[in-house]
Amino acid sequence: MGVVNPIKQAQLKAQSLFDKAEQLAAEFAVTAVERDKRGGTAKNERDSLRKSGLLNLIIPVEYGGHGLDWHDTLQIVRIISRTDSSVGHLFGFQHLLLATIRLFGDQWPHYYRETVKNNWFWGNTLNPLDTRAKISADGKDWLLHGTKSFCSGATDSDHLIVSALSETDGKLVIAAIPSNRTGIQIHSDWDNMGQRQTDSGTVDFHGVRIYDHEILREPGPLGSVFATLRPLLAQLILTNIYLGIGEGALAEAIGYTRSQSRAWFLSGVESATRDPYVLKKYGEFWVDLNAAALAADHAARLLDAAWRQEDALTEAERGSVAVASATAKVLATRAGLDVTQRLFEVTGARATSAKGGFDRYWRNLRTHSLHDPVDYKLLDLGEWVLNAKSPAPSFYS
Repeated sequence: MGVVNPIKQAQLKAQSLFDKAEQLAAEFAVTAVERDKRGGTAKNERDSLRKSGLLNLIIPVEYGGHGLDWHDTLQIVRIISRTDSSVGHLFGFQHLLLATIRLFGDQWPHYYRETVKNNWFWGNTLNPLDTRAKISADGKDWLLHGTKSFCSGATDSDHLIVSALSETDGKLVIAAIPSNRTGIQIHSDWDNMGQRQTDSGTVDFHGVRIYDHEILREPGPLGSVFATLRPLLAQLILTNIYLGIGEGALAEAIGYTRSQSRAWFLSGVESATRDPYVLKKYGEFWVDLNAAALAADHAARLLDAAWRQEDALTEAERGSVAVASATAKVLATRAGLDVTQRLFEVTGARATSAKGGFDRYWRNLRTHSLHDPVDYKLLDLGEWVLNAKSPAPSFYS
């Protein structure tokens, strides 16, 4: 028998996961327009992800996962977001929440094993800007009460990452708890114009018991240089969702222009595919999206290198990832918003039909991108360029 090449074996495994993601994305595309109009929970699509095994991409092999790096994982987030950015959002946050456990606590081996064993889908109630949730001591344990907004994926989740402010000292406390624990009330009140199946509404906590072993305190929220990679990963997940939306919009526009669009009567050409103005705009779309994708991939590779450093990671190395992530975020936001609103210029009036649902791309990207203004990314980048000051670690930088 020949010697098994571990690198080749890893490449084949990764390719099989990419193929599975492409298959799921194609399935999600069939109902994407109808589900966007309906809103609510993407239950069937979430269950398809559960069955696929893709929820365990970044969990190391020794804990039962696939052991992919962040570059490949983010590529798969982008693939799914091309056809369904709501599901891509939920899928990306699954890995962000698993990373949160790894970076903020020392219980992660347990949670990783249980996630694989029970096929857990994680939901988010960690919103540090919403300070309405409070936690107080109750003997050896804790009680959580209050409200959180923008709780993406809380509906139909198996476990939640929760955050609250301590009533004793005002510090941020983060924990991992079951979604069905007594006192948790998840509301179906997300009615925004975009990302309509992310279930990003509110969650109320009515005296929810938090056991001491569920609190992520070693090193705690942003408690070490390594732990401050969490917001940079969050930025790159959003960046790849935005890229997926832009690439999906471009693919739909190309298909429509080739098959449906008519040449303008003054163009002097018989086909819209030969119209010089249409060609120019497609060239612009390609340049901007390609630049954003290259920047995102570069930032992902820097993140992987930083991730491997763990507690040996330096502030300077972390700073390099922060600058690359902010750059990619700005480029992806600009390119995505441009192609999603200008695609009608290369498809024509008939493409505005509600049946096509092309407007969903802009609505999804515009809704999502407002949660973290790129102006502040540009401010960070200006400080770095002019004053050699790396972005200060926060939950958004």
